[in-house]
Amino acid sequence: MWYNDVMAWLLRSPLHGILDSSFMLVTVTGTKSGKAYTIPVNYSREGDTLTIVSLRNRTWWRNLRGGCPATICLQGKTMSGVGTVIEDDASVTANLAAYLNQNPQIAKYFQVTLDSNGQPKVDEVAQTAKNRVIVQIKLGESK
Repeated sequence: MWYNDVMAWLLRSPLHGILDSSFMLVTVTGTKSGKAYTIPVNYSREGDTLTIVSLRNRTWWRNLRGGCPATICLQGKTMSGVGTVIEDDASVTANLAAYLNQNPQIAKYFQVTLDSNGQPKVDEVAQTAKNRVIVQIKLGESK
């Protein structure tokens, strides 16, 4: 997709600051092809753990099953990490709810509305979780 190339260029350029708060690049190695794939993704960070929500029908995240290495370009720095994938519905729902609690401003992009307390509606989170996976990347050293 052409816009992935544009996003990758921006995130690697001196202009990366305009996107850094919510976008980063993940590079994974194809388990069958051995080819490196770089994908711009939205993320949330808590300490040294990055959380990414991806559509199940995307394929890039499958290369991180079982705790596989990934290279991250985050805020202009290249870092190594180890990714894991959460796929079962109950765990995806719980993690997506936590993600949206931390980032309620993006709930609308997941077709989730907020209740009167500003919390994502549980039934809507469960519905959207059926089409999603959670990728968590534990950061290692900067390169």
